[in-house]
Amino acid sequence: MKAITYTHARQNLAKTMDEVIDNHDPIIITRNNDRAVVMMSLEDFNAWQETAYLMSNPANARRLMRSIESLEQGKGRVRELLEE
Repeated sequence: MKAITYTHARQNLAKTMDEVIDNHDPIIITRNNDRAVVMMSLEDFNAWQETAYLMSNPANARRLMRSIESLEQGKGRVRELLEE
C-alpha cells in the first residue's frame, strides 16, 4: 500500500482519488506528528464492509471458506443463468 503526505494529497486530490479508484488500491495519507488515514474508493469500501459482515458469523465464515477451498480444488460447476 502506497503512502503519501497530507500536503501531496491536498495538492493532487483529484489525481489521487482517480488513482485509488482506478487501481483499487488504498493509499495511506500521513500527517506530521499526527495519526494517518487511509483513502479508499467507495466501491472497495462497500465490498470490504460486505465481506466483514459475511465473515462476522462464524458458521457463515466456515461455509464460505469451505466453498472457496472447493473451488480452488476444481470442484466447482458451471451453470447457465436463467433469464426471467
